[in-house]
Amino acid sequence: MARKQARRRKQSERPTFKMPRIPFARIGAMLLAALLITVSYRLSANLLDRPITAITIDGPFQRVSALQIEEAISAELRRGFLSADLDDIQAQLTAMPWIDRANVVRRWPGQLEISVSEQVPAACWGERGLLNIRGELFVKDARHIPAELPRLSGPEGRSDEVAKRYLKIREQLIPRGLDVRRLHLDPRGAWDMTLQNGIEIRLGRRDVDTRTQLFLDVVADVITRRAKEIDFVDLRYSNGFTIGWNGEAPDSMSAPNESAPEMLAGRSE
Repeated sequence: MARKQARRRKQSERPTFKMPRIPFARIGAMLLAALLITVSYRLSANLLDRPITAITIDGPFQRVSALQIEEAISAELRRGFLSADLDDIQAQLTAMPWIDRANVVRRWPGQLEISVSEQVPAACWGERGLLNIRGELFVKDARHIPAELPRLSGPEGRSDEVAKRYLKIREQLIPRGLDVRRLHLDPRGAWDMTLQNGIEIRLGRRDVDTRTQLFLDVVADVITRRAKEIDFVDLRYSNGFTIGWNGEAPDSMSAPNESAPEMLAGRSE
């Protein structure tokens, strides 16, 4: 009898595990509320998402017409006033070659306002490419190249590098009354440029920044005073440069014979 009671006590002392009560009613209420909110939102959106009734497009329209802009985004315009994706519309517009920036906003009850700014060609790249004012290649095969644009050229994929050097040099030349007509980077990495007055400047491959500064500090003043007498300036030397004269320099300048350069330093490359 005592053994049975001991067994009963041991059994009663064993821990008991109970399954946690799941608040099905609370979960159900939350799910129902979420469903009602979703359905209400969609119904409201469908009721309010009326067709786009008007589009206003503001821009210079020199290279791209309003009709071309509307045709480019026609698929988005069919989606409705609220369902039209403004980010997609903006991306489609800026993907057009001559569109630089675009902004799209909604105006209740059914109007979209679009404003665009066009690319401004700042230089020609290679034979038919065009660079914008930031040095970005935005047209690879232009139908018409304005004659007044400077000509930049170089290996494929290096237009950004050439454009940055052009902008830097030009910024320093303009205050001196000079400008760049052509800048070229050859496959070996050598730079040369032609000024608006036709004088060729040979910078070479090495120490290009140092040579450019030498040109700005010393040679630019000479060119400003004697532009008609100079054919080229060669800066590919260790500590100086040569000036090639047109053969028209007066005797007082000790100019050499026609087409012969005046040596001022030892050649470095």
